[in-house]
Parts: sequence; C-alpha cells; structure tokens
Amino acid sequence: MLASALGGLLALGATGCGLDEDAQAEAAAGSDEKITVYSGRSESLVTPVLEDFEEASGIAVEVRYGDTAQMAAQLQEEGNRSPADVFLAQDAGALGSVAAQGLFAKLPDEVLDKVPAAYRDEGGEWVGVSGRVRTMVYNVDQVPEADLPESVFELTEPEWKGKVGIAPTNGSFQAFITAMRVEDGDEKTEDFLAGLKANDAQIREGNAPIVADVNAGRLAAGLVNHYYVYELAKEKGTTVDALKAKNHFFPNGDIGSLVNVSGVGVLDRADDDPDVRAFVDYLLGTEAQTYFAEQTYEYPLVEGVDTAPGLPSLSSLNAPDIDLNDLDDLATTVEMIKDSGLV
Repeated sequence: MLASALGGLLALGATGCGLDEDAQAEAAAGSDEKITVYSGRSESLVTPVLEDFEEASGIAVEVRYGDTAQMAAQLQEEGNRSPADVFLAQDAGALGSVAAQGLFAKLPDEVLDKVPAAYRDEGGEWVGVSGRVRTMVYNVDQVPEADLPESVFELTEPEWKGKVGIAPTNGSFQAFITAMRVEDGDEKTEDFLAGLKANDAQIREGNAPIVADVNAGRLAAGLVNHYYVYELAKEKGTTVDALKAKNHFFPNGDIGSLVNVSGVGVLDRADDDPDVRAFVDYLLGTEAQTYFAEQTYEYPLVEGVDTAPGLPSLSSLNAPDIDLNDLDDLATTVEMIKDSGLV
C-alpha cells in the first residue's frame, strides 16, 4: 500500500523534499529500527497505519494500548523512566497534560508547519494528526428535526430524561468536559454533569455502543464523535443516509460541537531518534492522512488531502473558539466526572 522507503519517510516539509544523501546516511546510522508507542487510540483504528509504516520503513513498532487518560497518567507516573518513545493520543487534553510535566521534546518547525496552528501545541511539543468533532447523534424516528437542541446544555431538561447516552470514561467525553470548563467555568460544568446524572443519562463504555443503540432505537440520542456514524454504516455495509442514526452539529459556537484532534508527542528521551522522526513524518504524510479521511472518517489536518464525501468541511462548522492548549487539566475533569456520580 505504501511505496515510500525510510529515506522518503524522513523527508522534510509538507511537499516531501528529501534529505540530502549525507543526512540520510547519518540518520540511517542512528537507527535501531524499532520504536515504542503508547497509544490512547483504539487498536482497531490504528493497527493498519502502524502495519503500513512497518512495511514501508522496516522499523518495528511495539505498541501499548489503553484509554488515552490512562496512558497519559502512565507516562506521568513513569516520567523519564518510561520505555515509550511516542504518545499517540485520542485528544489534545491528554497530550497537554503530558507536555505540562515536561516529558515531551519540542518538534521541529518543519513538522509543526504541516498542520494549522489551531491544531498543534503553541510550544511545539505535540501536533495534531486528525480532527474530530463532537456531535449529538440522534434517531430520526424519535427526535424530529424541529426538536433538535441548539445547545448541549438542553440535554439536562426533562424532555430528555433517560434518552441520552454518554460514555463518561471515554477520553473524548473527558476532553469535551474539559473544554466546557474552559469555556463556561467549573460551576456551570458541575451543574451540567449533575443534570445529566439527575436526568438518568444512559451510560455506555464508548461511542460505538451509543451510536449502535441510537440506530436501533434503544436510545433517542447520545454524545459522541462525528465519525462513529460513518463507522457503523461501514460495518453494516450500507450508507450513512440509510441509517436511522444521524449527526447533529450544535450551532452558534456551542461547546457541544467542539473540534478536537488526535495527535502525537515525542518523549524527550527519543528526541534525536530518526526512527521516531520517520514515524511522525509518516503520520503527517499523504498516505496516513488519506487513511484517516477515507477509512476512519476523521478530518485530515494536512493540506492537499480531502475529507470523506458527505462530511461538512471544518471551516463550515460553527465550532466553539477553544484553544486546544487549554485542555491540559485532565485530572480535575476526571475527578469532577467521578464526583458527579456518572462513573
């Protein structure tokens, strides 16, 4: 599937200009042809990307999978003793929490410049790989279009009692709640979480079960990432239009339509490792970006790669103006969710 070799993977810049021969030789000399990745992204989503990278580069990838928040906490606990070279995270908040502990190396400008400034760390310690939007998925037979809420805060009102699915232990939900804290303050966020609990929000382990239950009519609605509807259609061998489950993007800059990113940070211990650099360059290259667009239905963040058919463009969404660098206080958010009784 991939045609580039290691020298191509070590290319500089979005246009793929190669290193000169002396630089390639120096990089190859420093390579031990293996990296260790801590992945907060699910195994089923990223395994094809990692396998293609291994095939193209000859670099072996050892992966430790887990929930994004758990992986971030593990890295912070291990500190400089961690065997990890790379953290591949589900959301910017987890990346920011690790960066705040001083565990990441600064990425080169030629890597950072491949991605718009809104989707990377202002200090250059992590970079977005793909974009994802929070949505409300709803069943068209149970929620008329005229009754769709304009704000996520409306889901604590009586008409939604027992009808809304959430995944409070999921990293994307936790990042969304962190963004709510940044945008609306802790008090209003605590009230929202308490309102969900009082309104008998239906708890699921992840986004996919929520979308499946909404499509089957077991739930009227749920809070998820946008691409799970597309994944369900793919799983069923049908189209998004044929599903009962539809995405509702909250209007008017509502926090319920947060645009977040999956992203990558390089541990300080691996700062000069050419194999790690090859991996990061690959994630921001055309083939991996196309995979995320066409196979996982996320938003590519590198110029020149189109979004999946049917998805609204990022620029067309009236998303909240949130600085992803401010989503680093994940620990407080997790405690707040626990205190609400939702987990």
